[in-house]
Amino acid sequence: MTLHTNQMSDSFRLGILLASVGGFLDAYTYVARGQVFANAQTGNMVLMGLHLAEGNGQKAFSYLIPVLAFMAGVFIDEWIKQKFFKTKLHWRQIVLLIEIAALLIVVFLPSGRGDLFANVLVSFICSLQVQSFRKVHGLPYATTMCTGNLRSGTEHLVRYIQTNDTAYMKNCLSYYGVIFFFIFGAGIGVPCTKRFGNHAVFICCALLIFAFFLLFIKEKELKKEITK
Repeated sequence: MTLHTNQMSDSFRLGILLASVGGFLDAYTYVARGQVFANAQTGNMVLMGLHLAEGNGQKAFSYLIPVLAFMAGVFIDEWIKQKFFKTKLHWRQIVLLIEIAALLIVVFLPSGRGDLFANVLVSFICSLQVQSFRKVHGLPYATTMCTGNLRSGTEHLVRYIQTNDTAYMKNCLSYYGVIFFFIFGAGIGVPCTKRFGNHAVFICCALLIFAFFLLFIKEKELKKEITK
């Protein structure tokens, strides 16, 4: 007898919702906030190295700040997890509320002189999200970047081809589904940001509010007898 636990935080629907937010925010910061990647810190590190090599220390510093904000988000997330683990409100819901509050601040930061602080907040948000929501259907994944998902999805595709085990194909499709919605989020993020400017971030707030209420759905415990 094996007990399978299906938590809402582990669900595919929540995963694609958060991936859409991740893609949208990456597009938003690149288009409206000085061509900085809020999610992909690897890209920021590359750009930081480029500007350092060119002797542009001020520009390099603008890419270092989001990296440090991302690191801070991991620290804060771990603190929230320990501090609020046994509270009535799930600690992941607290993380989502912090994300929403931070995005509301971003909306009202002026373009140009407010870009650095906006990028710090968005990087912090993405760090909280990627640290808090790390599995979909029991599989490790990320909602704010795609490289790891692409590797894992393709690995499961290869295993399906080798074994013809449909479980591998289901896993593959889960990973590729998350990637698709990340791209979808980025795809709608560009025109929305160009049309609505900073107010486009309200779309992410709405998606995160929906995710917050989704987490009120209690986890379901499914008992399944496995015969040998």
